[in-house]
Amino acid sequence: GVRDVLFLYEENRCSMTYMYEYPEYLKIKLPKKTARRYPVYELYLYGEGNYAEENKNLFLTGIPVLFLPGNAGSYKQVRSLGSIALRKAEDVDFKYHFNFFSVNFNEELVALYGGSLQRQTKFVHECIKVILKLYRDREFAPTSVAIVGHSMGGLVARALLTLKNFKPELINLLITQATPHVAPVMPLDKYLTDFYTAVNNHWILKAQDLRNLTTLSVAGGFRDYQVRSGLAFLPRLSQHDSALSVVSSAVPRAWASTDHLSIVWCKELILATIRAFFDLIDENTRQITEDPKKRMSVLNHHFVRHPAKIFEENPEAFTELTGAFTWITVKASKWTYSSYNDSDGKFFTFPLASHRKSYSHVYCENSMLDTSSWIYGCMNSNSSMCLEATDLSWKAELLPTTKVVILQLQDYPSLSHIVIQALPTVGNKYTLDCEFFKEDSRTVQLPVTHLFSFGLSSSKILLNSTGLLYNVQLQHFNQIYQAFKIYIEGHCQSLKERKANVYRLHIPWSHEDSIFVAKVPSFTEISAKLHTAQPQNDNRVPELNIYSSSDCQYEVSNADLFYSYYPYILVFQIIRFHAGALPVYVVSNILLTYGGQLSTLISTGQCSDFSLELVRTAKPYKVEPLISIVVFLQRFHWFRVIWQSLSLPEVDAAVLSSQDAWFPLVSLILFLFGTGIAYWSGVFFSISLRLFSSLWLTLIRPTVLHKDKKLITPRRLCEMLSLVLVSWTTCGAFAIFIIYLQYLFKDSDPSKETSRNSSIHTVKNQSSMDNTSKATQLLSNSTTIAEAVNSLKMHVTILNLFTWIVLLNLPSLIYWLKNLRYSVRLDPDPCRSTAIILVCILEILMNSSTSEVKSSKLLKIAAKVPLPLSVAMLAFGRMHLYKVPHFVTFSFLLHVLCCIV
Repeated sequence: GVRDVLFLYEENRCSMTYMYEYPEYLKIKLPKKTARRYPVYELYLYGEGNYAEENKNLFLTGIPVLFLPGNAGSYKQVRSLGSIALRKAEDVDFKYHFNFFSVNFNEELVALYGGSLQRQTKFVHECIKVILKLYRDREFAPTSVAIVGHSMGGLVARALLTLKNFKPELINLLITQATPHVAPVMPLDKYLTDFYTAVNNHWILKAQDLRNLTTLSVAGGFRDYQVRSGLAFLPRLSQHDSALSVVSSAVPRAWASTDHLSIVWCKELILATIRAFFDLIDENTRQITEDPKKRMSVLNHHFVRHPAKIFEENPEAFTELTGAFTWITVKASKWTYSSYNDSDGKFFTFPLASHRKSYSHVYCENSMLDTSSWIYGCMNSNSSMCLEATDLSWKAELLPTTKVVILQLQDYPSLSHIVIQALPTVGNKYTLDCEFFKEDSRTVQLPVTHLFSFGLSSSKILLNSTGLLYNVQLQHFNQIYQAFKIYIEGHCQSLKERKANVYRLHIPWSHEDSIFVAKVPSFTEISAKLHTAQPQNDNRVPELNIYSSSDCQYEVSNADLFYSYYPYILVFQIIRFHAGALPVYVVSNILLTYGGQLSTLISTGQCSDFSLELVRTAKPYKVEPLISIVVFLQRFHWFRVIWQSLSLPEVDAAVLSSQDAWFPLVSLILFLFGTGIAYWSGVFFSISLRLFSSLWLTLIRPTVLHKDKKLITPRRLCEMLSLVLVSWTTCGAFAIFIIYLQYLFKDSDPSKETSRNSSIHTVKNQSSMDNTSKATQLLSNSTTIAEAVNSLKMHVTILNLFTWIVLLNLPSLIYWLKNLRYSVRLDPDPCRSTAIILVCILEILMNSSTSEVKSSKLLKIAAKVPLPLSVAMLAFGRMHLYKVPHFVTFSFLLHVLCCIV
C-alpha cells in the first residue's frame, strides 16, 4: 500500500517552466515596527532583466499579486508565475501587467508545527498594507491584492479573514495550490488543529461576508501523496457560490496530475493560471474586476470547461455567416469531412426536422484546435442558407486531441439547422465528424466491485457499434474505499492511420476527472479511484466517456487480473486516506502489551517477553467494539445530549464519517497494521539495544556494578530540575529528547551489567565454596539475573512507548533547532507541560526495577488502566495525534506511583 501511494501513479506529464532572463528578487523595506516584530520574515518583488531594473525604484504601475509559500517553501517559488506573466505582458505590449510579490517565511515547517501560523497570518496582513502603499497616487491604483498560496500558504491566506482588524475587501481573488483546507495532514500539535478549526468555522459562519472573495482551490491528484486531493476541496456551502475546487488532472489544457512541489512550476497549470489572470482584468480600472460573477466565469472557463475559444464576458447572441463559402446540405445521420490544403471554405448544413423523431442528440467533433467559431445553430427553416445564426461553439469542450459538442435536440426546439464551418486550410490537415444518435443506444452500464467482493465480481461489455461516442455508467461507484482497474481493449477493422482516442473518467459531483489518450489498436488500463465520496441527495452516476473511432470495436471490463490487484488496491486507499493515524494504532498496541506485562507480573511474578505478550494481549476486539457502539449511538439525539453534558469531545471516527472519509473495516485493518508495525519495531528495537549494549560493554568494561537502591537521590533531583529548566526556557521536545537518550544509555548499562557481573561473580566464587554455600549463592545469583531480565524487559517496553512520544514531538524539536539563531525559547511550545511531567516521571522510572513494582498496592490498577487508555486513544487520538503522549504519560505516572506506594 505504501509502495503504491509513493510510486505507482501516472507519469509526470508536466513541462518545466524556464526563465528567459536571470530572475531577481528585490527586497521590500518594511516599516521598522513590522521588521522588529517579525525579524525572521521578509517581503520580495520578483523581476527579470530590464523589468527588474525598471522596478528598483519601486515605481509600480501593474496589478499586485502576492505569493505565499507553504511548509518549508521558498519565496523563490514565485518565479514560474512571475516569469510567464511577464512573457504574457510582453505579448500585449505591457498594456496590462502584473507585479508578483513573494513572502519569505524562512522555510518554516508549519505543516508540522502550528505555533507560527498565526504569526505568519499577521505578517501577511502587514505585507498587504505595505504593497498597496507602493501604488498610492498612481492613476490606476489598486484597492485589493490577489493572492496565490501554495500548500499551507493557502490556509494562511484564508486565515486573514479571521483577523479582527482585517478588511475583507483587501483581497478579491485567492488561488490555492495543493492546500489541505479540510484538516491537517498530520495533526501533531494543538495549535495546528485549533488554527484549522478557527479558519473553517469562520468561513462557514461568515459565508455571506465572503461573497466578494472568489476562491479557487487546485489539488494535485494522485501524484501528490503529501496532501490527498480530498483535503484540498473547499467546504461545500450553498450560500458560498464564489468558491471552486478542481483537481489538476481535470484542468483543461493541463490534464495532468502534479506532485506537491511540481504544482508550483507545472507549465500547463501555470499557463492556465496566468491566462485566467489576464482575462480577469477590467479594462476601465486596469485591475482585477470587482464583479464576482465575471471572476467565476473566467475561472470556470480556464479550470473547468474550456470551449476552445478566447474568453468573452458577453458573447454576441447572433453571428452573421459571411464570406465566399460554399453551402452544402447534409442529410445523412453520420458524416465525416477531411480537409487538407483546401483553399475554399465551406458551410455544411444539417436539417434537424428529419432527425428529431429518430434521434435525441447530435455529436460533433473538430480536430482543428484553434479558437475560432465552427458550429452554429440556424433558425431559418425555409432556406438551405443561413445568414444569421447563434454561435454554438461556446457549448463545445476542449479535449487533448479534439474539440467536441454534444447537443440535446429537445433543448433547441427553435433551431432548424445546424451549420458546420470548414475553414480554408493551407498546409493544415483536420477532420470534422458529426453524428445523430439516441442516448439509450450509446449508454451502457458496468457494475463495479464493492467492498466485500474481494475481487471475485467482474463485468465485461463489448462496444461493437460504429458510433463516435459511448458513455459507460459505473454503477454503485460512489465511495472512497472502492478502487479497481478498468481495462479498455480496442480493435480496428483497418490499419489506416487514425486519430488517438480519448477516455475520460467523469465524476459528476466534483471536478476530479481523469483523461487518458490512447492510440488504437491498444490496451489501456485505468485506475478508478475517488478523491471524494458522493454527497447525500446526489444520484448522479460516474461515467467513462469513450471518444472513439467509428470503425473500431471496444471491450471494457473490470475483470481479468482484477482479483489479484484488489487486496492491495484497497490497502492503497486505506494508506492514502488514513496513514497519518497509524502511529495511534501502533502506540495502542504497545500500550496493551505494556498492560499485559504488568498483569503477568502480578500473576506469575515474571515479566513476559514483549513479542509474546503483544501476540497474546493486543486484540482488536478489546477496543474496536466499544468505539463502534459509541459512534452508532451518537446518531441519536438523546445520546449526544448526554455525551455533551459530560463535556466529552466528539469521537474522531464520527467526524471522519461525516467527512465521508471513513468506511467499513478500516479501523480493524489499521489496528492489524499497527500490530504488525509494533511487533517488528519491538524486534528491531530489542536487537538494536542488544548490539548497542554489547558495543558499550566492549568499549567500557565495568569491574564493579554500582547500584543505588534509592529512586530519588540529590544527583537525580538536580538532573530532573535541570531538564525541567531546559524545558521551560528552551524547548520541551529538546528536554524529552535528552531524557530519552539518558534512558537509552541507562537501559543499555545497568541491566546488561547486572546480567554480566552476576554471571562472572558466580564463576569466580564456585571453586572456593562448599556445596551449601554454592547452592545458596547460585540461588541468589539466579534470582538477581531473573530480576535483571524482568526489569530489562519492562524497560524495553517503556522505551518502545517513549520512542513514539519522541517521534511525535520531533517536529517541534526540528522547528526549534532551525530557528535557534533567532530565538532560544520556542514560543508557543506545544509540548512544554508534557515535557516537564515526563522528565519528572522518567527520571524516577529509569532507575526502578520490577521488584519494587511487584509489592505495590497500585499494581492491579496500573495493569488495568492501559486498556481503557487504548480505547480512549483510538477514540480521540486519530485526528489529534498530540493527545497520544498524554495517554502514555498517564500510564507512566501510575507506574511511578507503583514504585513509591
